[in-house]
Amino acid sequence: MPKLLEYELGNEVHAFSTMRAAGQSQDAYAHFNINPYCGDNPEHVAQNVNALCHMLDIAPNNLVLPHQTHETTVRLVASELLSMPQMVRQMVLEGVDALITNVPGVCIGVSTADCIPIILYDAEHRATAAIHAGWRGTVKRIAQNTIAQMRTAFGTNPQSLRAIIGPGISLHNFEVGNEVYEAFANAAFPMQEIAQRQEKWHINLPLCNQMQLQEAGVKAENIHATDICTYDRCNDFFSARRLGINSGRIFTGVTIS
Repeated sequence: MPKLLEYELGNEVHAFSTMRAAGQSQDAYAHFNINPYCGDNPEHVAQNVNALCHMLDIAPNNLVLPHQTHETTVRLVASELLSMPQMVRQMVLEGVDALITNVPGVCIGVSTADCIPIILYDAEHRATAAIHAGWRGTVKRIAQNTIAQMRTAFGTNPQSLRAIIGPGISLHNFEVGNEVYEAFANAAFPMQEIAQRQEKWHINLPLCNQMQLQEAGVKAENIHATDICTYDRCNDFFSARRLGINSGRIFTGVTIS
């Protein structure tokens, strides 16, 4: 069975990140990868998806995973999506880096392998979000865009949100070029707080996203950061910087009952 890192958000919501153990995939995809877009054997991916859905007690069709492109598109997952033909569904989920839903029994999630996964939960409106925040999405403030979309779709009050910042690369290991540093500086991030100069610049992506959540109105005490570095713990969680881009992905998902 899949091994999950599980998060405490409430009795009516199940949030988690997958770990590498106990799956069918091999080599740099070993062992548990459910992402179909990273070059893994489709048969192994399908077997892993079925195992996860069995563990979550949902139909495979109720697992919603977008094809991410490091942009800021947020897609509302309504019940109609589940009945779409597969090709149409793939088109709807193409180029999407965050999902929001209030449909019970549907697991939405994002794929990461050093980027930052974020889960949001609005208990008042029984709504959730799953966000993929790589450095490009972080610069473009995808977390804040997702909260704005939740406000529009569900009437979400940011002050009532609970947030999880899942496993991702740490400041110590996220070495970047000057162009990435400049992208954050030009986007008005507080560089003295999020960046550190070693041989090259290093950026604190988890902190960047925590700051964004707080700027959007999420209370600091309602934000839980795992502080797990995927680069350091690549035996437990996939890390593209350690394993190469042709490797598996962590799936960070959430479902409401």
